[in-house]
Amino acid sequence: MSLVVARTIAQARALVAEARRQGRSIEFVPTMGALHEGHGSLMDLARRPQGFLVVSIFVNPIQFDRADDYERYPRTLEADVEFCRRRGVDLVFAPSIEEMYPQPQRAFVEVTGLTEHLCGRFRPGHFRGVATVVTKLFGIVQPDRAYFGEKDAQQLAVVRRMVRDLNMPVEIVACPTVREADGLAMSSRNGRLSPAERSAASAIYRALQAAAAQVRAGARDPAVVRRAGLALLQAEPLLRPEYFDIVDPEEIQPVLMIESEVLIACAAWAGTTRLIDSLRATPPLNA
Repeated sequence: MSLVVARTIAQARALVAEARRQGRSIEFVPTMGALHEGHGSLMDLARRPQGFLVVSIFVNPIQFDRADDYERYPRTLEADVEFCRRRGVDLVFAPSIEEMYPQPQRAFVEVTGLTEHLCGRFRPGHFRGVATVVTKLFGIVQPDRAYFGEKDAQQLAVVRRMVRDLNMPVEIVACPTVREADGLAMSSRNGRLSPAERSAASAIYRALQAAAAQVRAGARDPAVVRRAGLALLQAEPLLRPEYFDIVDPEEIQPVLMIESEVLIACAAWAGTTRLIDSLRATPPLNA
């Protein structure tokens, strides 16, 4: 079957239902488009011999905390569809805003606790928008498995908790972060960077690595780990750190003492572009 682009919920549901009648599993990669090799790695992991691979492309307005960020988000549907075709995708679901939100949205999904720190602290309403649109997409596609990148670690934790708490019949598959040669995590926002900003942005991964090295060497104090990473970020004049924190990887709460695996998470601005990244690190057993 060649790739089909569905612009309506009804068409997407009909195609998924037919795939199920054929005994195929439904594999789902939700995206906002501007696809790159990071998205491609999710699609590669999602392709299965008897699977029906669905990719959604929808720039979700209710997860943006700033109107200018929403307006500037890249929209490259034609190129994205061709990208999906080369990756063996069966169905691209690319609805309009009117199709997804035909009337003012009154029902929302919130995951409390996990959204108070990191990005949630600086982007009010963001994770409510993410949880709501993912719930809507799960209801439309009804996947057996959905694939999310580990780069957006807080989003991954929020979606996992939402699925668990609401008994959604979908398996969440975490996929490794894909990086450029200098370590910068691939992102649809990277294309906004000037050459100088792009060069500076590689300091984010170096900062995370420095902090992770402290944890693996036995550092127990999160403040010590945080300083090691921030020193590298603050040495780069084109970067403005928004946060650099050490949290529990499942609950996304700050840790007072590093005694088990932690998530080291960072957000930094390069000019008008906000970049995020994270690494997990585990202390030695005898620390």
